[in-house]
Amino acid sequence: MDKRRSGVIINSIVASYVDSMYVNKNPQLEELREFAEENHVPVILKDAESFILMLLRIRNPRRILEVGTAVGYSALCFADESEADIITIEADSQMYDAALSNIRNFNREDRINVLFGDAREVIESLDKESKFDMVFIDAAKSHYREFWDLIIPLCDDDAMIICDNILMKGMTASDEFDTNKRYKTSIRKMREFLDYINNSDYAETSILPIGDGVSVSVINKK
Repeated sequence: MDKRRSGVIINSIVASYVDSMYVNKNPQLEELREFAEENHVPVILKDAESFILMLLRIRNPRRILEVGTAVGYSALCFADESEADIITIEADSQMYDAALSNIRNFNREDRINVLFGDAREVIESLDKESKFDMVFIDAAKSHYREFWDLIIPLCDDDAMIICDNILMKGMTASDEFDTNKRYKTSIRKMREFLDYINNSDYAETSILPIGDGVSVSVINKK
């Protein structure tokens, strides 16, 4: 069993087959992914990356907000695939420094702005007049509801919000995957969050078994 997929929604055979179809046309990005995976740095899974980049091609966003930079891999993917300006937020100082270094190495400082700090505080400090038409949330899972509520006022009327890792290695779907009973609070909060966005009267949401679970919400404030 592939440890990366252990306990997730598809088995290792299907996961390996899907991953075999993954193509990264940028050698620098491929090298960064390999570095992150070898050093156990959390980056977006391959099938989730392919799916989200396809959404970028369809939507062609102008401004993207990312919550959870890590080493900057996903932000660099977004910049490589679109012409959008990107603001990304990271709370870990080592990850923040690594992201800045990687973004400089890719010569993307003109389009990717990395902000350091607690995402909830940083989001509140952002200019409310400059709206985002795409948002990617991939940070502390127990705070997704807080991130969402803070982000909604910053979104265009028809913005798309993508949340990653919502199935948390299957634990969101079933307590049986929380074998050591260590994640009860995170599981409860994620379930509450998904119920919240799935029943929102201003967003249409799909929950998809891609990667470790991805939700895609299209906002409709009109």
